[in-house]
This record gives sequence, structure tokens and C-alpha cells, in this order.
Amino acid sequence: MEREHTHAHTETKAVLNRMSKIIGHMESIKTMVENGRDCSEVLIQLAAVKSAIAGVSRVIIKDHIDHCIVEAVRENDMESVEELKIAIDKFL
Repeated sequence: MEREHTHAHTETKAVLNRMSKIIGHMESIKTMVENGRDCSEVLIQLAAVKSAIAGVSRVIIKDHIDHCIVEAVRENDMESVEELKIAIDKFL
């Protein structure tokens, strides 16, 4: 279920910047594959992207807790808390 947020996330710009870098990195890796670069080099770059995705995921989770979940608890909205639990379970 998607909710409309009435508050701003403080990390949105940072998340978008990180995601743009990840997308650029993935494009570079695609070019590496197209050019027949060594598989070991490709795997190392994929590991870097995996790490970057984990990093941006942590920022999103923290921002969500700091804003959405704090607000949900104030409003006794346990459905949002349960949705976060489900999302974290799927993420992990």
C-alpha cells in the first residue's frame, strides 16, 4: 500500500545523488561487459555497486524511521510500522 507523505524526508537529495551515481556506475559496468573486459574486473565493479546500494538503502531506512515511523507512532498508526517490518524482511 502506498501512502502520500505530508512531510519532507531530509535525505531525498542525498538519496537521489547516490542513486544517480549507482546508475552511472552500472552503465559503466554494462560497457565493460560489452567491451569484453575481464570477468574478475566486472565482478569487482558489481561488488562496489552492491555496496553502494546497501549504503543508500541504509540512508532510506534511517530517513523513513526518523520521519515516517516517528510520525506513525505519534498517530498510533501501527499499520505503517508493520509495513516497515515487512519491507525490511523482504530487503534482508
